[in-house]
Amino acid sequence: MDEWKEVEIRIEKILGEDNERNRKNAIRFKNYLLENLILPIRITGIEDFPWEESYIIGYFSEKEYEVMKKTNPSYTDEFYLIDIQDPNEYDDCIAKIKRITDKKHFLYGLSWFETIDHDNEAFKILDAYSKWHCNY
Repeated sequence: MDEWKEVEIRIEKILGEDNERNRKNAIRFKNYLLENLILPIRITGIEDFPWEESYIIGYFSEKEYEVMKKTNPSYTDEFYLIDIQDPNEYDDCIAKIKRITDKKHFLYGLSWFETIDHDNEAFKILDAYSKWHCNY
């Protein structure tokens, strides 16, 4: 079975047939995550966060990027996922995270993260959440 089909099956097991992306289903998914994940979990960004894009592409200075990374979460950082809160206006559950290097706390959309270890159930659950949020 291909990877995407496995994700679709996992999403349907979590949400059932009513699995379109909306606030109600985001809250249902949040509740599932909180019941099935053992927090804290080590996570990192899946790809560059929206605030980083202009720096990654090269429109803004690398020096400024390094300064901004001190006060903003970066997709290259490692964090502990310590809580999952109700969704924002984009129906993305909010991840309460703590950066490992300096212990700074942030709130950020959960769909931007994956576990460090890809060979566990937590990875599969967060991966299904991210793919649901981005594709449904």
